[in-house]
Amino acid sequence: MSNLTLLLIVVPVIFMLGLLLAAPGLARRFRRRQEVSAVDLFRMQREQLEAKFFDLARGRGIPRDLRWVECDWLPEVTWGRAIEDGMLTAFVGVNIRFEAIEGGDMEDVEAVGLVRDAAAIFHFQDGRWGTGGRAMFNMDPVDAIDRLSGQYEPVTTG
Repeated sequence: MSNLTLLLIVVPVIFMLGLLLAAPGLARRFRRRQEVSAVDLFRMQREQLEAKFFDLARGRGIPRDLRWVECDWLPEVTWGRAIEDGMLTAFVGVNIRFEAIEGGDMEDVEAVGLVRDAAAIFHFQDGRWGTGGRAMFNMDPVDAIDRLSGQYEPVTTG
């Protein structure tokens, strides 16, 4: 076997081994860059996303016999990544106020007027942020991601 033939075999093999060794680091860097871009996009669109959340949540009819009156959005956001599929998720602090629907089971309950802490949920999928109008009640964003620790892992943003 000539030196040229040996060189033509060894160089590509070494190159491929180098790529295999570098791939995990490159993948982490790429994912981190995507996360930073997604977080920046969320911050730019936050007001519109909050309005969409409120409209969707109000239309879901949950909690039963209560009408969504107001959402007071808090600055706190906790970021998480779904363990199963890697989807980036924002858990946003919100205080929600309800009123009883006339004729419903909650009409005479005094606690209806109390402000409820919650973590509103937003997902980043296919390059866009969206929401289904879902919230985790009686917890802040940190508590929410802790509660879902088997499904989400925390993501730190810079």
